[in-house]
Amino acid sequence: MLALAAGGLAGLGLWLAFDAVVPPRASLVYAFRPAPARPGPEPTPGGGKGGWAARASRPLARLLSRAGVGVPARMAAEGRLAGRSPATRLAEKATAAAVGVLAPVLAAGLLAIGGLRLPGPLWSAVPILGVAGWLAPDLALAAEASRRRRDWRHAMSAFLDLTVIGLAGGAGVEQALTHAAAGGGGPQFAGLRRALAQAQLTAASPWAALGRLGEQLGVAELVELAASVSLAAGEGAKIRVSLAAKAAAARTHLLADTDARAQAATERMSLPVVVMFAGYLLFLGYPAVAAVLTGL
Repeated sequence: MLALAAGGLAGLGLWLAFDAVVPPRASLVYAFRPAPARPGPEPTPGGGKGGWAARASRPLARLLSRAGVGVPARMAAEGRLAGRSPATRLAEKATAAAVGVLAPVLAAGLLAIGGLRLPGPLWSAVPILGVAGWLAPDLALAAEASRRRRDWRHAMSAFLDLTVIGLAGGAGVEQALTHAAAGGGGPQFAGLRRALAQAQLTAASPWAALGRLGEQLGVAELVELAASVSLAAGEGAKIRVSLAAKAAAARTHLLADTDARAQAATERMSLPVVVMFAGYLLFLGYPAVAAVLTGL
């Protein structure tokens, strides 16, 4: 049974490696399909292809997708914020789960070569490692989504300042938003430009496009900006003072968040020092304690 399992795992590994190294060719229909119209070459935030883990388990992800296994809505929103498609997410989860399941099997095979056997209780850890591997990419994605959401807050602060400058120069609301989005770089401003360009092509209001983008990415500041701009456009409210206040509040919040993260990093740095000091005290006190205990 061990030889059959090892042979099957080896064949699966070779198939996954071949599929990752030599991807299937695109069909002629896809190759000759015209590219969608875009306002310009913009960088996509995070990329959607994933790393080696996603490429290695892409065939297994297709099987899971056909079987009805999907990604929850909340994790799908975080995946959009991190620039990862649901297929990439599912492939990464499948790879991590496969690694968690196959690690004890490979360890047992190596021990069997040396004439040893894996203890029976350790085999019960196989499903636990599989579940842990399935959930580990979600934790990593949540951390990355939090970091990218913080980057969006930084970009929104600059976007608000540029919008206020445009309004102070006599531009209209739509013109000020367009010029503010064109004045910055990076994936955040690229997303703003795409949303505004899509609104212009579909004859929709730019604040509605910004609101949809904020809801898709889970950025509350962008949703609040869209609500404020729509209020100014619909009821004629003075928006420049309100946006300036929002920009100042955003900068204050970002400064407080940066200071809190810096203090947390300082506290984490003190932990190794405490552990090293405890080890030093143990090193100094062990001979005396050993001498007292042997003297008794």
